[in-house]
Amino acid sequence: MKLLFDQVSEECSKLTTKRYSTSFSFGIYFLNTKLRMPIYSIYGFVRFADEIVDSFHNYDKKYLLDKFSSDTFEAIELGISLNPVLNSFQKVVNHYHIDKELITLFLNSMQMDLQEQVYTPALYKEYILGSAEVVGLMCLKVFTNGNQSEYELLKPYAMKLGSVFQKINFLRDLKEDHKGLKRTYFPNVNLSNFCDNQKKSIEIEIEEEFNDALAGIKMLPKSSRIGVYLSYIYYRKLFIKIKALSAERIMKERIRISNPRKIGLMFDCVIRHKFNAI
Repeated sequence: MKLLFDQVSEECSKLTTKRYSTSFSFGIYFLNTKLRMPIYSIYGFVRFADEIVDSFHNYDKKYLLDKFSSDTFEAIELGISLNPVLNSFQKVVNHYHIDKELITLFLNSMQMDLQEQVYTPALYKEYILGSAEVVGLMCLKVFTNGNQSEYELLKPYAMKLGSVFQKINFLRDLKEDHKGLKRTYFPNVNLSNFCDNQKKSIEIEIEEEFNDALAGIKMLPKSSRIGVYLSYIYYRKLFIKIKALSAERIMKERIRISNPRKIGLMFDCVIRHKFNAI
């Protein structure tokens, strides 16, 4: 039965999320139960594409990404794929009417990671749009569940949230991206001589987007608000930790929030929600 295959596919996306990201898994857990599997499916798709460009160094990445891209659109068109992660993703795309342009923009950003780039402000903006902002919009399609006016209202906030998460990821992964993958996303920044002043200018940009994104979270439907807020709080704490460290320090190690600390944030978020603080 196709139903059983779809269930197995969704479980694969859920497992992918749990194995790759404890922070997003915590956030998804606090979504309404009807929303969890669609968001697992979106994350699974995004993660698989990201793994191609970030991890498969001994393979033909361009071929794999091109095939993954064509398989994605074929799955959406046919309503099925033997790749379980793509099968669960196409189900979400078709059910929630996710615009294919969002998927194209995402995959274009993944293509940008296949070669060394000198990121101008324009290219930096283009990359963040495709790699992060459109992912926020895919999730928003699920959260608003066909309410187009609500989607349009919340659209700029979802894009801000995706953007700020991505920029914090860039800071967190600075050492690995620069030394391991030969990537420098921040424009006009020399990571060979990265200093506290450069770090501070990036942090100011992030701080502004954090404030904008929070206003949008407060307008989300109750079914998704607490889960998204938990992810926001996690990234906020990670950002505070990064801000407290020198530029030299974050070029030497990947900054993390421990799992026990994540659980503490989870309970704090639940209490805030209970007393209508969000």
